[in-house]
Amino acid sequence: MHKNDIITIYGSNPSTMTKAILETIDFETLLPNKNASITLKPNLVVAVTADSGATTHPEIVIAIIEHLQKKGYSNISIVESAWVGDSTKEGFRVNGYDRISDRYSVPLIDVKDDEYVKKTVGKVTMEVSKTILETDFLINLPVLKGHCQTAMTCALKNMKGCISDRSKRLFHTLGLHTPIAALNAVRSADLVIVDSLNGDLDFEEGGNPVQTNRMFATRDSVLCDSYGAALLGFELRDVPYIGLAEELGVGTTDLKKANIIQLNEPSDEESARPSGRVTYLAKHTEPDSACSACYGNLIHALKRLDEVDRLSAVDIPICIGQGYKGVNDPSKVGVGICTRGLGKSLPGCPPKAIDMIAFLKKLKA
Repeated sequence: MHKNDIITIYGSNPSTMTKAILETIDFETLLPNKNASITLKPNLVVAVTADSGATTHPEIVIAIIEHLQKKGYSNISIVESAWVGDSTKEGFRVNGYDRISDRYSVPLIDVKDDEYVKKTVGKVTMEVSKTILETDFLINLPVLKGHCQTAMTCALKNMKGCISDRSKRLFHTLGLHTPIAALNAVRSADLVIVDSLNGDLDFEEGGNPVQTNRMFATRDSVLCDSYGAALLGFELRDVPYIGLAEELGVGTTDLKKANIIQLNEPSDEESARPSGRVTYLAKHTEPDSACSACYGNLIHALKRLDEVDRLSAVDIPICIGQGYKGVNDPSKVGVGICTRGLGKSLPGCPPKAIDMIAFLKKLKA
């Protein structure tokens, strides 16, 4: 697996999707020492289950452990820290990590109880988990979702679970972006496998999940977040810590250099089911057998337009879905390759939210 590869897969079964991704990765080349320490870093920011759109699906963790152990890697641990004021151990319990630990003999390490090492990058001094710093191979398992303070969170911000609560408070005092970039300059992931199945629309703690039925993997955390930002409809300037991390040498933001390896095509077997705030945005759509990946991207695009008071310009329902294949109607507007017979249509399978935004803005231009 090359540094600029982004392996993408669509579906609704996190276990089989993870296994398919792992089969494309030659771990023996990435990590020839079978005795090397491997750390899995999920997102358990709060003690809620993955269907909330906040936390990593535990089936992903199980699939990785089984794959690694089958290949002879035995020194595996799960390391995480909930946000300040919440219990990591409760997050482990609610999501079944205690059973995972017992079944596979994989220790659970709560960063809140870990030893810390002080690290300084620029003007930012932080207390970083000793376990994280000493691990030979770090697999970051973030959830791609919105965030009320930093616009989005994925690989780079998920590393915030590797520092002390005192440092977390400091990060917020410093505005998050600069310290998040600094933290990743100290230690970033060796491999990122992103849970983009149903990340929350707005908030780190979940509650408004958007079903996108997608996962992707890469070795570059900056490239990962640049790709994730485009999927959610953000420009890089909207998420400053991504560019700041690039400046510190963590990775690249240049998606033109990315090698997108798509293992399959989106399917309508699991269509999106709007809930919460998503229902309000869905009123601007006209879906017919819409794939979750495509529909979820459209919801994120509509959310971005709503934030800058441009949603009112979308005065015609946006068609989307496989039900529009073969439909020729010059009066309708659609997104996705299935709507190419309509009067105005954005190609792609699925198109990114950032491309949908540009397309929808032009409707009233």
